[in-house]
Amino acid sequence: MPLDIRVPIGLMFALMGALLAGYGVFGSHDIYGRSLGLNINLIWGSVLLVCGAFLVVLGTRTGRA
Repeated sequence: MPLDIRVPIGLMFALMGALLAGYGVFGSHDIYGRSLGLNINLIWGSVLLVCGAFLVVLGTRTGRA
């Protein structure tokens, strides 16, 4: 079975999302004053993580007819 392109792209998105969300959780919270107090790094990191996980799941599914 050849490697589906969704798997490496999904892993890349998931890794970048985890890094960004981790920075949002553990980083300095003083920088969010410019964005009306919203933790943009945590929000978009979570979005990337979910999209990456979705791509990995779709890429690793067995072919069903």
